[in-house]
Amino acid sequence: MTYNLVSILGPTATGKTGLAAHFAAQYNGEVISADSRQVYRGMDLGTGKDLEDYFVNGREVPSHLVDIENAGEHYNVYRFQTDFIDVFNDIVSRKKFPVLCGGSGLYLEAVLKNYRLIEVPPNKKLRKELEGKTLEELTDILKKLKPDLHNDTDVETDRRAIRAIEIEKYYAENPIEDSAMPEISSLNVGIDFDREMRRQRITTRLKQRLDEGMLDEVQTLLDSGLSPEQLIYYGLEYKFLTLHLIGELSFDEMFRKLEIAIHQFAKRQMTWFRGMEKRGTKIHWINGHLPMEEKVEQINALLKI
Repeated sequence: MTYNLVSILGPTATGKTGLAAHFAAQYNGEVISADSRQVYRGMDLGTGKDLEDYFVNGREVPSHLVDIENAGEHYNVYRFQTDFIDVFNDIVSRKKFPVLCGGSGLYLEAVLKNYRLIEVPPNKKLRKELEGKTLEELTDILKKLKPDLHNDTDVETDRRAIRAIEIEKYYAENPIEDSAMPEISSLNVGIDFDREMRRQRITTRLKQRLDEGMLDEVQTLLDSGLSPEQLIYYGLEYKFLTLHLIGELSFDEMFRKLEIAIHQFAKRQMTWFRGMEKRGTKIHWINGHLPMEEKVEQINALLKI
Protein backbone atom coordinates (compact mmCIF):
# COMPACT_ATOMS: atom_id res chain seq x y z
CA MET A 1 0.00 0.00 0.00
CA THR A 2 1.20 3.53 -0.76
CA TYR A 3 0.91 6.04 2.06
CA ASN A 4 1.00 9.82 1.66
CA LEU A 5 1.06 10.54 5.41
CA VAL A 6 2.56 9.01 8.53
CA SER A 7 0.76 9.83 11.78
CA ILE A 8 2.60 9.34 15.05
CA LEU A 9 0.37 9.38 18.10
CA GLY A 10 0.30 8.39 21.74
CA PRO A 11 -0.43 9.76 25.19
CA THR A 12 1.57 12.56 26.75
CA ALA A 13 5.25 12.04 27.63
CA THR A 14 5.85 9.15 25.20
CA GLY A 15 8.37 10.87 22.91
CA LYS A 16 6.16 11.51 19.89
CA THR A 17 7.89 14.69 18.74
CA GLY A 18 11.36 13.16 18.74
CA LEU A 19 10.25 10.13 16.77
CA ALA A 20 8.30 12.24 14.26
CA ALA A 21 11.32 14.50 13.72
CA HIS A 22 13.77 11.62 13.29
CA PHE A 23 11.48 9.88 10.82
CA ALA A 24 10.82 13.11 8.91
CA ALA A 25 14.56 13.84 8.73
CA GLN A 26 15.13 10.51 7.01
CA TYR A 27 12.38 11.09 4.44
CA ASN A 28 12.98 14.78 3.67
CA GLY A 29 9.76 15.37 5.55
CA GLU A 30 8.08 18.02 7.66
CA VAL A 31 6.10 17.63 10.88
CA ILE A 32 2.52 18.82 11.32
CA SER A 33 1.59 19.15 14.98
CA ALA A 34 -1.81 17.81 16.07
CA ASP A 35 -1.86 19.31 19.54
CA SER A 36 -4.70 21.53 20.72
CA ARG A 37 -2.48 23.67 22.99
CA GLN A 38 0.87 23.82 21.21
CA VAL A 39 -0.69 26.27 18.74
CA TYR A 40 -0.34 29.02 21.36
CA ARG A 41 2.65 31.35 21.51
CA GLY A 42 4.38 31.68 24.85
CA MET A 43 2.90 28.42 26.12
CA ASP A 44 5.96 26.23 25.66
CA LEU A 45 6.88 24.25 28.78
CA GLY A 46 3.26 23.91 29.88
CA THR A 47 2.22 22.35 26.59
CA GLY A 48 5.33 20.19 26.25
CA LYS A 49 6.44 21.57 22.91
CA ASP A 50 9.88 19.95 23.24
CA LEU A 51 11.21 22.31 20.58
CA GLU A 52 14.71 20.88 20.89
CA ASP A 53 13.37 17.54 19.63
CA TYR A 54 12.89 19.04 16.16
CA PHE A 55 16.69 19.16 15.79
CA VAL A 56 18.14 15.97 14.31
CA ASN A 57 21.90 15.69 13.76
CA GLY A 58 22.24 19.44 14.20
CA ARG A 59 19.57 20.33 11.64
CA GLU A 60 16.06 21.59 12.38
CA VAL A 61 13.20 19.58 10.91
CA PRO A 62 10.50 22.01 9.69
CA SER A 63 7.33 21.97 11.78
CA HIS A 64 3.87 23.42 11.32
CA LEU A 65 0.86 24.46 13.43
CA VAL A 66 3.01 25.33 16.43
CA ASP A 67 3.01 28.93 17.75
CA ILE A 68 0.32 30.15 15.34
CA GLU A 69 -2.15 31.71 17.81
CA ASN A 70 -1.82 34.18 20.67
CA ALA A 71 -2.30 32.88 24.20
CA GLY A 72 -5.73 33.84 25.43
CA GLU A 73 -7.41 33.07 22.12
CA HIS A 74 -9.46 29.96 21.41
CA TYR A 75 -8.27 27.60 18.72
CA ASN A 76 -10.58 24.74 17.75
CA VAL A 77 -10.82 21.53 15.73
CA TYR A 78 -12.49 23.29 12.79
CA ARG A 79 -9.56 25.67 12.45
CA PHE A 80 -7.13 22.79 12.87
CA GLN A 81 -8.71 20.81 10.07
CA THR A 82 -8.69 23.86 7.80
CA ASP A 83 -5.07 24.68 8.67
CA PHE A 84 -4.03 21.06 8.22
CA ILE A 85 -5.44 20.98 4.69
CA ASP A 86 -3.45 24.11 3.74
CA VAL A 87 -0.22 22.82 5.29
CA PHE A 88 -0.58 19.28 3.91
CA ASN A 89 -1.16 20.57 0.37
CA ASP A 90 1.81 22.94 0.67
CA ILE A 91 4.18 20.21 1.91
CA VAL A 92 3.13 17.78 -0.81
CA SER A 93 3.39 20.49 -3.50
CA ARG A 94 7.05 20.94 -2.51
CA LYS A 95 7.59 17.17 -2.79
CA LYS A 96 8.22 16.78 0.94
CA PHE A 97 6.70 14.04 3.09
CA PRO A 98 4.15 15.09 5.75
CA VAL A 99 4.33 13.57 9.23
CA LEU A 100 1.39 14.25 11.53
CA CYS A 101 2.29 14.11 15.22
CA GLY A 102 0.24 14.61 18.35
CA GLY A 103 -1.86 13.38 21.20
CA SER A 104 -5.08 15.33 20.66
CA GLY A 105 -7.34 12.51 19.54
CA LEU A 106 -10.12 14.72 18.23
CA TYR A 107 -7.67 16.65 16.04
CA LEU A 108 -6.10 13.46 14.71
CA GLU A 109 -9.44 11.87 13.97
CA ALA A 110 -10.75 15.02 12.28
CA VAL A 111 -8.05 14.46 9.67
CA LEU A 112 -7.89 10.67 9.53
CA LYS A 113 -11.69 10.24 9.40
CA ASN A 114 -12.36 13.50 7.52
CA TYR A 115 -14.87 14.91 9.98
CA ARG A 116 -17.31 17.29 8.34
CA LEU A 117 -16.93 20.45 10.39
CA ILE A 118 -18.22 24.01 10.33
CA GLU A 119 -17.11 27.08 12.21
CA VAL A 120 -19.50 27.87 15.02
CA PRO A 121 -20.10 31.55 15.88
CA PRO A 122 -20.86 32.68 19.47
CA ASN A 123 -24.52 32.47 20.52
CA LYS A 124 -24.98 35.29 23.04
CA LYS A 125 -28.63 34.44 23.71
CA LEU A 126 -27.78 30.82 24.53
CA ARG A 127 -24.84 31.85 26.70
CA LYS A 128 -27.17 34.13 28.67
CA GLU A 129 -29.63 31.27 29.17
CA LEU A 130 -26.87 28.98 30.44
CA GLU A 131 -25.30 31.57 32.70
CA GLY A 132 -25.42 30.57 36.36
CA LYS A 133 -25.97 26.87 35.77
CA THR A 134 -23.69 24.46 37.62
CA LEU A 135 -21.12 22.36 35.79
CA GLU A 136 -23.22 19.28 36.58
CA GLU A 137 -26.31 20.88 35.00
CA LEU A 138 -24.31 21.93 31.94
CA THR A 139 -22.91 18.40 31.61
CA ASP A 140 -26.43 16.95 31.68
CA ILE A 141 -27.54 19.37 28.93
CA LEU A 142 -24.53 18.45 26.79
CA LYS A 143 -25.11 14.71 27.24
CA LYS A 144 -28.69 15.10 26.01
CA LEU A 145 -27.37 16.82 22.88
CA LYS A 146 -24.46 14.41 22.49
CA PRO A 147 -25.26 11.03 24.10
CA ASP A 148 -21.92 9.55 22.99
CA LEU A 149 -19.93 12.25 24.80
CA HIS A 150 -16.45 10.84 25.51
CA ASN A 151 -14.30 13.98 25.54
CA ASP A 152 -14.05 14.85 29.25
CA THR A 153 -12.21 18.10 28.52
CA ASP A 154 -15.51 19.44 27.13
CA VAL A 155 -16.86 19.49 30.67
CA GLU A 156 -13.69 20.40 32.56
CA THR A 157 -14.94 23.96 33.23
CA ASP A 158 -18.24 25.85 32.93
CA ARG A 159 -16.84 27.85 30.03
CA ARG A 160 -15.83 24.77 28.07
CA ALA A 161 -19.18 23.07 28.71
CA ILE A 162 -21.12 26.13 27.50
CA ARG A 163 -19.03 26.27 24.34
CA ALA A 164 -19.57 22.54 23.72
CA ILE A 165 -23.35 23.00 24.10
CA GLU A 166 -23.19 25.99 21.75
CA ILE A 167 -21.39 23.87 19.13
CA GLU A 168 -23.78 20.91 19.38
CA LYS A 169 -26.86 23.14 19.08
CA TYR A 170 -25.37 24.86 16.03
CA TYR A 171 -24.56 21.53 14.38
CA ALA A 172 -28.14 20.35 14.97
CA GLU A 173 -29.58 23.43 13.26
CA ASN A 174 -27.16 23.89 10.36
CA PRO A 175 -26.22 21.58 7.47
CA ILE A 176 -22.57 20.56 7.28
CA GLU A 177 -20.79 20.73 3.94
CA ASP A 178 -17.99 18.40 2.97
CA SER A 179 -14.51 19.74 3.69
CA ALA A 180 -11.88 20.12 1.02
CA MET A 181 -9.81 17.39 2.67
CA PRO A 182 -7.34 15.80 0.23
CA GLU A 183 -7.24 12.04 -0.17
CA ILE A 184 -5.37 10.80 2.90
CA SER A 185 -3.75 7.38 3.15
CA SER A 186 -2.07 7.38 6.54
CA LEU A 187 0.17 4.87 8.25
CA ASN A 188 -0.73 5.36 11.91
CA VAL A 189 1.93 4.55 14.49
CA GLY A 190 1.32 4.62 18.23
CA ILE A 191 4.06 4.72 20.88
CA ASP A 192 3.31 2.20 23.59
CA PHE A 193 4.53 2.11 27.20
CA ASP A 194 3.03 0.02 29.96
CA ARG A 195 0.91 1.96 32.44
CA GLU A 196 3.51 2.09 35.22
CA MET A 197 6.29 3.30 32.92
CA ARG A 198 3.95 5.92 31.44
CA ARG A 199 3.24 7.20 34.95
CA GLN A 200 6.96 7.35 35.76
CA ARG A 201 7.68 9.28 32.57
CA ILE A 202 4.89 11.76 33.31
CA THR A 203 6.17 12.43 36.83
CA THR A 204 9.79 12.77 35.71
CA ARG A 205 8.81 15.10 32.89
CA LEU A 206 6.66 17.25 35.18
CA LYS A 207 9.56 17.70 37.63
CA GLN A 208 11.89 18.54 34.75
CA ARG A 209 9.57 21.19 33.30
CA LEU A 210 9.14 22.79 36.71
CA ASP A 211 12.94 22.86 37.11
CA GLU A 212 13.21 24.48 33.65
CA GLY A 213 10.94 27.36 34.65
CA MET A 214 7.33 26.38 33.94
CA LEU A 215 6.10 28.51 36.85
CA ASP A 216 7.95 31.50 35.42
CA GLU A 217 6.28 30.85 32.06
CA VAL A 218 2.82 30.99 33.62
CA GLN A 219 3.71 34.09 35.65
CA THR A 220 4.93 35.80 32.45
CA LEU A 221 1.59 35.05 30.78
CA LEU A 222 -0.24 36.55 33.77
CA ASP A 223 2.04 39.59 33.72
CA SER A 224 1.32 40.04 30.00
CA GLY A 225 -2.31 40.81 30.83
CA LEU A 226 -3.97 37.41 30.65
CA SER A 227 -6.42 36.81 33.49
CA PRO A 228 -6.26 33.76 35.75
CA GLU A 229 -9.59 32.65 34.25
CA GLN A 230 -8.14 32.77 30.74
CA LEU A 231 -5.22 30.54 31.73
CA ILE A 232 -7.35 28.15 33.79
CA TYR A 233 -9.41 27.60 30.63
CA TYR A 234 -6.46 25.72 29.09
CA GLY A 235 -6.53 23.14 31.88
CA LEU A 236 -3.82 20.88 33.29
CA GLU A 237 -0.53 22.74 33.83
CA TYR A 238 -2.00 26.19 33.25
CA LYS A 239 -4.92 25.55 35.58
CA PHE A 240 -2.98 24.24 38.56
CA LEU A 241 0.08 26.49 38.23
CA THR A 242 -2.20 29.51 38.00
CA LEU A 243 -4.10 28.42 41.10
CA HIS A 244 -0.75 28.16 42.91
CA LEU A 245 0.44 31.56 41.71
CA ILE A 246 -2.74 33.31 42.83
CA GLY A 247 -2.44 31.69 46.25
CA GLU A 248 -5.21 29.10 46.10
CA LEU A 249 -2.89 26.08 46.22
CA SER A 250 0.42 25.48 47.95
CA PHE A 251 3.28 24.22 45.80
CA ASP A 252 2.92 20.67 47.16
CA GLU A 253 -0.86 20.70 46.62
CA MET A 254 -0.38 22.03 43.11
CA PHE A 255 2.18 19.36 42.24
CA ARG A 256 0.09 16.52 43.66
CA LYS A 257 -3.15 17.62 41.99
CA LEU A 258 -1.44 18.33 38.67
CA GLU A 259 0.38 15.00 38.66
CA ILE A 260 -2.92 13.17 39.20
CA ALA A 261 -4.64 15.26 36.51
CA ILE A 262 -1.94 14.47 33.92
CA HIS A 263 -2.12 10.74 34.73
CA GLN A 264 -5.90 10.92 34.24
CA PHE A 265 -5.43 12.85 31.00
CA ALA A 266 -3.04 10.20 29.65
CA LYS A 267 -5.60 7.52 30.51
CA ARG A 268 -8.29 9.45 28.60
CA GLN A 269 -5.95 9.77 25.64
CA MET A 270 -5.45 6.01 25.55
CA THR A 271 -9.21 5.50 25.83
CA TRP A 272 -9.66 7.77 22.81
CA PHE A 273 -7.03 5.91 20.77
CA ARG A 274 -8.66 2.56 21.61
CA GLY A 275 -11.94 4.11 20.52
CA MET A 276 -10.35 5.17 17.23
CA GLU A 277 -9.34 1.55 16.66
CA LYS A 278 -12.90 0.39 17.36
CA ARG A 279 -14.15 3.00 14.89
CA GLY A 280 -11.95 1.52 12.18
CA THR A 281 -8.63 3.37 12.39
CA LYS A 282 -5.70 0.94 12.22
CA ILE A 283 -2.92 1.87 14.65
CA HIS A 284 0.40 0.00 14.67
CA TRP A 285 1.73 0.14 18.24
CA ILE A 286 5.50 0.05 18.71
CA ASN A 287 7.45 -0.41 21.92
CA GLY A 288 8.41 2.96 23.37
CA HIS A 289 11.45 1.43 25.10
CA LEU A 290 13.18 0.75 21.79
CA PRO A 291 16.13 2.96 20.76
CA MET A 292 15.19 5.74 18.34
CA GLU A 293 16.87 4.05 15.39
CA GLU A 294 14.85 0.86 15.92
CA LYS A 295 11.59 2.78 16.16
CA VAL A 296 12.34 4.51 12.87
CA GLU A 297 13.24 1.17 11.31
CA GLN A 298 9.96 -0.31 12.45
CA ILE A 299 8.07 2.50 10.72
CA ASN A 300 10.16 1.94 7.58
CA ALA A 301 9.24 -1.76 7.67
CA LEU A 302 5.54 -0.94 8.05
CA LEU A 303 5.70 1.42 5.08
CA LYS A 304 6.95 -1.41 2.89
CA ILE A 305 4.24 -3.91 3.80
